Amino acid sequence: MESQSAGAPRPRKGRVVMLVDNKVEGDSRVQKAAESAAAAGWDVTLLGLVRSGNGRTWKLGDAEVKLLPLKTPLAKRHAERHRSLLRRPFAYQPGPMSAYRQQWAKAWRADVATRRAALKVVPDAVGSPLFRKTEQARLVVAGPASKFMQKWIGFRARQSRQALKAGKALRGPVDRAFTATWKAAKGKRAWRRLEPVLWDYELTYGAEIDALKPDLIHANDFRMLGVGARAAVRARAKGRVCKLVWDAHEFLPGVRPWEDNAHWIPGNTAHESEFAPYADAVVTVSEGLGDLLKERHGLREQPTVVLNAPDRPVETDPALEDAEPVPDLRALCGIGPDVPLVVYSGSPGPQRGLGDMVEALPKLDGVHMAFVVPAPAAGYIQGLLKRAAELGVGDRLHAVPYVPHYQVVRFLSAANVGCIPIHHWPNHEIALITKFFEYSHARLPLVVSDVKTMSEVTRSTGQGEVCKAEDIDDLVRAIKAVLADPDKYKAAYDKPGLLDTWTWEAQAEVLDRLYTRLVPGAAEAGA
Repeated sequence: MESQSAGAPRPRKGRVVMLVDNKVEGDSRVQKAAESAAAAGWDVTLLGLVRSGNGRTWKLGDAEVKLLPLKTPLAKRHAERHRSLLRRPFAYQPGPMSAYRQQWAKAWRADVATRRAALKVVPDAVGSPLFRKTEQARLVVAGPASKFMQKWIGFRARQSRQALKAGKALRGPVDRAFTATWKAAKGKRAWRRLEPVLWDYELTYGAEIDALKPDLIHANDFRMLGVGARAAVRARAKGRVCKLVWDAHEFLPGVRPWEDNAHWIPGNTAHESEFAPYADAVVTVSEGLGDLLKERHGLREQPTVVLNAPDRPVETDPALEDAEPVPDLRALCGIGPDVPLVVYSGSPGPQRGLGDMVEALPKLDGVHMAFVVPAPAAGYIQGLLKRAAELGVGDRLHAVPYVPHYQVVRFLSAANVGCIPIHHWPNHEIALITKFFEYSHARLPLVVSDVKTMSEVTRSTGQGEVCKAEDIDDLVRAIKAVLADPDKYKAAYDKPGLLDTWTWEAQAEVLDRLYTRLVPGAAEAGA
């Protein structure tokens, strides 16, 4: 999608509202989609969220970005709102009572100890002899009573903590019965009981979408699908044409749950199944995922594939010639140009194999590793850095922050190896993920795990080595092989046409054609 030439602005093709359930920054696919659609002539507003603080707005090219403050009172599970007599019958009611009672018991014990001491140390200060005798009699009872009460309250407090933990995990027999009952009674509508927090997203976004009166809603991922579908239904009920594009980033039944409870998958998959039929078109990231979505939801047509490809390298894009300088990855790591550097770029998590990279580092003499992640100070990343220090390689592991999406390729090109050691999850098997394309455009030799699609492409192109997922020794072998002969793997990028379709510019044209097909009159307006 090319930017408009100078002069009088041409008529806009139509109003597009894009929805995403994050703060936009760090989500390169969503940013590129909004910016390129606006450059192609669409009037684009991208709605995201902030989980704390106030919202804000800014411009992304010609697209407007608006973050909405999200409040999630419906995220509280039953155990956080009610005492479960079946789960822990002696637990306190959720709320401040447990902490209050524990503090009260401690205060009583402190009072008893002080009164005993006072009788011994300053007997004249505590009243008449009769009062002192009475006080001594009281303390004979109060001492054991306060001790018993403190233990009893402590027991109930432990019951409360256990009940809350079990209530959040939702894996006990009561929880399984609850889930099965609502799935049987409500079917696709069961998410209203299993994952009611989805209504919080509706109540955050709904009015904003209605006020914008879009011709097309582009809903990214599963949470926004329901929000977009309901907004499209409301618009059509008022007599307006409003199309819905669902951009499915992942195969939801195959993802690792984002929250550690047993309602998350059945609740969110039910929600997705209810609203998938409302989509006028489905966009996704790979042919394999498209096949799964069509079969699961009975889609009328095959989803359109829009790859998670990067922008063209900045040096070939005239629009970015005056952009701010690209940070130096090696300088951020404090290393020189000749130090072997293996990079991982993207969202962190145990299933993505970062822990495997840390465990491999002691077996890679002189090699440094860089984790390019959204939040280097996050607890998980700090835990990996601590583990590296325990292994004696803390000085060779570095965590650095994201750069703007248009700088990613040049930023990563300073490394020697691009690493993707992800584990075998169903969703990891079916797509080429964003970092695969970013590493490729940075012309980095790859080390990837043996997940299906990515390993097949890597072997066919010859651009890297494949290792067995979660096998530390094989990961070490693959990294050593690539570092020993990098030119062998870089030669794959000289193959004519290999990288041409792996650019966002090519994918943006696919998205523009889809929008134009769905919105009547869009082609004439943009002519």
